[in-house]
Amino acid sequence: MQLTSFTDYGLRALIFLASLPEGQRTNAQVVSDKLGIPKNHLVKIIHKLAQLGYVEAIRGKYGGILLGMPAEKIIIGNVVRDLEPLQIVNCAESVCNITSACRLKGKLAQAKEAFLQQLDDCTISDMLTDNNELLLLFAPA
Repeated sequence: MQLTSFTDYGLRALIFLASLPEGQRTNAQVVSDKLGIPKNHLVKIIHKLAQLGYVEAIRGKYGGILLGMPAEKIIIGNVVRDLEPLQIVNCAESVCNITSACRLKGKLAQAKEAFLQQLDDCTISDMLTDNNELLLLFAPA
């Protein structure tokens, strides 16, 4: 299973924001530069993460972006569910002529659920705990 770049970049952005001191704001350009993500794409991702409550986006002179909730409450499985179109294959009868007798779709659904259950066991905070190498990568230049 491969995540879309939208979800991948969203998770990276959340991890970066979680690495900042509590309450510190940053902006999309800083996140874009630090993570090597195109800014225009990142702005769309940040907007979606803000709509979902994972990020707080504050407009104005003293605005910026920061986590919208504590990193330990952001469950990675939930983020993936919220950002990722999770249909592994299209089993519509108009697309697949064996769908009425197919057992593969059930196995794929079980595999998807097992994948998400693994992600339900970790939070954004877990990605930073005892990860000094990552924190050094995020450190200001």
